[in-house]
Parts: sequence; C-alpha cells; structure tokens
Amino acid sequence: MMNHSLKSQCRVNPGTVIEGKWHRNCYTIMKELGYGANGIVYLAKSQNQQVALKMSDNGMSITSEVNVLKSFAKVQGSALGPSLLDVDDWERRKGRISFYVMEYIQGPDLLSFIAQKGPSWTGVLIVQLLNDLESLHKNGWVFGDLKPDNLIVTGPPPKIRTIDVGGTTIQGRAIKEFTEFYDRGYWGLGTRKADPGYDLFAVAMILINTAYPKRFSKSTGDLKQLKLMVRQKKELLKYEGVILNALQGHYASADEMRNEMLQLTRSRTGQKCASNHKIGQTASRQQAYVQKRKKSSFIETVLIILVVTILYFIYIYGQLI
Repeated sequence: MMNHSLKSQCRVNPGTVIEGKWHRNCYTIMKELGYGANGIVYLAKSQNQQVALKMSDNGMSITSEVNVLKSFAKVQGSALGPSLLDVDDWERRKGRISFYVMEYIQGPDLLSFIAQKGPSWTGVLIVQLLNDLESLHKNGWVFGDLKPDNLIVTGPPPKIRTIDVGGTTIQGRAIKEFTEFYDRGYWGLGTRKADPGYDLFAVAMILINTAYPKRFSKSTGDLKQLKLMVRQKKELLKYEGVILNALQGHYASADEMRNEMLQLTRSRTGQKCASNHKIGQTASRQQAYVQKRKKSSFIETVLIILVVTILYFIYIYGQLI
C-alpha cells in the first residue's frame, strides 16, 4: 500500500498539465487510474493520444520500472507490459517528481471479462498468460505482484496483457511487492524469493479467484484449505491437477504448466466437438427416418386411392350389366 505522504505529493487534479523538464513533452491529466506502493498512475492525453502516466517522488523506483519495460521491449513477439513512451521529471513548487509515460492498455480486467464472456475463456487466457510469463522468466525476471487487477483483456481477438510492473523483480532477489491472496508466503507454501514458481503459484490462485470473484479469507491457511476450495467449485475441478501442482511448486517452468493447461483446453474442445458430432449424427438419423416415413406414407396413400378407384369402377360396371 502506498504511504499517504507519497500519495499527497503525487496528487494532481484533472486538467493539470505535466511538462517534462528534459524532453518538454506535455501531458494533460484526465483522471487517476490507480496507485500502489511506489506511485500513482493517471490517464493523460498527449497530442490527441491517450497514455498512462506514472509519477513518484522515488526516482529509484521509476528507474527500476523503466528498466523492466525496456527489458520487456526486447522480448520479440511478446505482449508483456505496456510500451514505454517517455521518461522525464516534472518541476513543481513542492519539488521534483519523476514520471514515465506508457501505452494505455484499454479493456476489462481478467475477472470482469470472464464474468461477461463466460468461464470457457478461462483456459484460453491462462494459456496466453503462461506463454508471456515463460518469456519473462527466460529474460531473468519474475512479475511478482501478479493478480487479476494487473491483467487486462484487449481485443478483438481477446488478448491478455499485463500492466503495473512495479512488483517485477530480478530472479533471486526478494519480491518487491505482493498482494496477500496471491502470495505463497501468505499461505505458508513457499518463500518470497523471486523465482518462476512464485508467479506460477499466483497463476493458480488467479484460477481459483475466477470461481471466487470476491476471494475468501484464510482459515487454516495451508494447502488443505485451498484444495477444499477447489473441490467445492465444479468449474475448477477440471483444472484441479494443474492448480495443485502449481500451488506445491511442482512445475519447473511456465511452459510446463502451459502445456498441461493446453492439453486440458484441447481435450474439452475435442469432447465438445465429439459430442456435437454425435448429436449431429443422431439428428441426421432422425431426419432420415422421418423422410422415410413420409415417403412410405405417400406410397400407402397412392395405393389406397388406386384400390378405391378400381373398386369404384368395378361397382359401376356391375350396375351397368
């Protein structure tokens, strides 16, 4: 949580124009998007383009986050984090405030998207997330503060994007920022050392969170409680094995977890297609049966009319004789 003094120093009203001391780019503040331990993020406008601007009086924090975004930019074909647009200082009477400007990623957060579109999207989006985490981990970083609030779904087509890189930490160091519900240390299931398993634990908790949008309180605070919560929701049962493996740190990489999720997603899609095919075959047989019955009924009608006509003519002929 951000301290009140820092938030007060970085608080600006909508309409405020931020001018960079070095690059002289101007940004008009529109509204606050959120705040964390190291600064406040605003929606701003620059030359008719909407951007996200983060400011902090902690220059070291800004430098660290900028380095993370620069590192992300080197990962080819990845949608990790927003694009970095500018880095500068803002001189004001209260003192100098460091800020950086990044791409404004629009869309609902992960839980809102799933609530709107349905749980069938859960597996698809988690597979995308794990693919991006694999790239991040290979480049020596751990996201750290991974949670649905930091995951935006853009599109179409739907694509998951990560925002707020303030918790991103170099592997081997202590996690800088975390949210208790997604933190393995909070549940007594591991340390707060930055390693790939830390992020994968958070992914498992995000999966659980999709079935418990308001989350739940810690009671025993161990694997037993989390296992019980998983088994109480039918939408989580299909992912139970993957969730438990991630909670216990059994995956060596995000790619390994991704492959298992992918198999589950494909398996369910295949079962659905097979089911639809079976239904289609049944419908075809029923249609053929109906058509056969219609054809048979038509022939029977023609024969009856023919017999009645013959009998009628025999009767008339008998009368004439």
